[in-house]
Amino acid sequence: MSTQQDSRPAPQAPDESPPQTPPQPRPHSATRSLLRLWPYVRPIRWFLTASTVSALLASLSALVIPLVLKDIVDGPVAHRDTAGLWQQGVLLLVLGLLEAGLFGLRRWFVARPLAGVERRMRADLYAKLQRLPVSFHDRWASGQLLSRATSDMYTIRLFLAFPLVFLIVNSMVFLTGIGIMFTLDWQLALITVLPAAPLIVLCSYFERRYSAAARLSQDQNGDLATVLEESVLGIRILKSFGRHRTMAARYRAQAELLRETELKKARLLANLWAVIVGLPELALGASLAVGVVQVAHGSTTAGTLVGFLSTALSLRWPVESLGWLLAYSNEAATATDRFYEVMDARPADAEDGPVREGTAVAVAAGSTTASAAPARDGIRLTDVRFRYPDAPAGSPDLLRGLDLHVRSGETMALVGLTGSGKTTLTALLPRLYEIDGGRITLDGTDIREIPRARLRELVSMAFEDPTLFSASVSENVLMGAPEASEEALERALDVAQAQFVRALPEGTATQVGEQGLSLSGGQRQRLALARAVVGAPEFLVLDDPLSALDVHTEALVEQALRQVLAETTALVVAHRPSTVLLADRVALLAEGRIAAVGTHHELLESNPEYRELMSGERTGGGAGTASGEGTEDGSLVR
Repeated sequence: MSTQQDSRPAPQAPDESPPQTPPQPRPHSATRSLLRLWPYVRPIRWFLTASTVSALLASLSALVIPLVLKDIVDGPVAHRDTAGLWQQGVLLLVLGLLEAGLFGLRRWFVARPLAGVERRMRADLYAKLQRLPVSFHDRWASGQLLSRATSDMYTIRLFLAFPLVFLIVNSMVFLTGIGIMFTLDWQLALITVLPAAPLIVLCSYFERRYSAAARLSQDQNGDLATVLEESVLGIRILKSFGRHRTMAARYRAQAELLRETELKKARLLANLWAVIVGLPELALGASLAVGVVQVAHGSTTAGTLVGFLSTALSLRWPVESLGWLLAYSNEAATATDRFYEVMDARPADAEDGPVREGTAVAVAAGSTTASAAPARDGIRLTDVRFRYPDAPAGSPDLLRGLDLHVRSGETMALVGLTGSGKTTLTALLPRLYEIDGGRITLDGTDIREIPRARLRELVSMAFEDPTLFSASVSENVLMGAPEASEEALERALDVAQAQFVRALPEGTATQVGEQGLSLSGGQRQRLALARAVVGAPEFLVLDDPLSALDVHTEALVEQALRQVLAETTALVVAHRPSTVLLADRVALLAEGRIAAVGTHHELLESNPEYRELMSGERTGGGAGTASGEGTEDGSLVR
């Protein structure tokens, strides 16, 4: 009789619209965005400088070639001096080899350092995602985060390796080439540079429009990754209900949106390239026509015209690459924005209050001395209020002034209708979510005064929907207590009745596979329970930990679990009387408050709503029906 997590939105059906992307930031300067990469670039700045200098020297050596051609035409060719051609030919060969060698050296300078930058950025992003509160992950689709950690990192690395370098190099080569052309013939040079003004205006217009399209494309790529991830993880559901075609249609629709955005980017880039290539070609044609007239009239030499045109042709790449470099720079700026949207989010650790003197220090440090530690008070919730950040405006709080006291060493069962907030309440104890009002204390210390790392050592949890990782059985269980001994691991497996592990091919070293899907639901739940108890926590929170077990296994687990519960303070979300009977007392959660507290038998006698909840029968005295919350064995509630 498992239930969905209380009060959270239901999982998205395959035929629903794709997940929403995070809010769009306001447009701003691409340069300002890219400058935020400086902390990562600074350690390799000298490698980037060396790469830029190598590329610049290579490009400038290419600009010397037109001057050599000018000398060849005006010298050996004009004077029919074949012997003089050898010297100029060797010089051209040296310049070509120098250009090739310097470009190769440029790549060598940046390959390893930039791979290190990408690695550090990925590591920082992953570490930040681990520190961000659960409420952040509730708002973000997993595909959006995945795309930021993969494709966006690649975009940034490629920008640093190529566009960043050649925006600098090509600009300097262009200015140097223009200077050479003015030196050779200022009249032809004026004709050639006429397109510069319209190109500057066009590039400014292009940058604004392309930046918006690039951002939309990257967000849509994240949405597409989310759909793909959901399809892979939910493949059993899709096949079971025959919804694979519906999900395929949803994927195609999302892919079509991305395609349209990519085509828009391509059209923008094509229009820019048409102008960037077309205008200089027209100017070059005009220069050629005027130059030929000048040579015919003897006002310039043929060598000068050849040198001028060769220099102009050498500048085609710096000019034509401008569109691609600007486009990729905008994509890199967008990727940087997306990276820092996560990095700028407030981590959960930042919400830790200062540890005050006295009792808080004692609990935080784990002290048990009589002089420092207060009397053991168990778990106490006082006037606790909570609502999810994405709850509709004007809706009431989920928890509305809730009061509950779980005495030290006591096991308290928490029951209530589906959606009443049971799972949410358990998530407040380890501060997976922050309360909006009131106070929660552990042995008299406010949980906001306990550092999160220490708090999560004190409070151990087992969720109704167990999550396992692509790791061995022992690694999954020991996540609950990394320093636990082999003996503690075996004891936890025994408590959870997870003896099936010993029959696996490699025992506790067996890999369970992604999401633990190679195991049954009951096996996954037992390993999750073992993970919760392996560290012998001071406070134990169990969210319906036996829902996937058969009756026989459940009885064995309950018998072993009683020994663990006798040594800790526990809050157990229960949906069945068999689980309720593990507890010393029971708390009934209704309408955001604790409606009643007592033993199972006391509440059966005195509270109609509790009786209805446990039996599944309408008594007329409860606040509503308990559909799906009853028991198959009515004898347990007499």
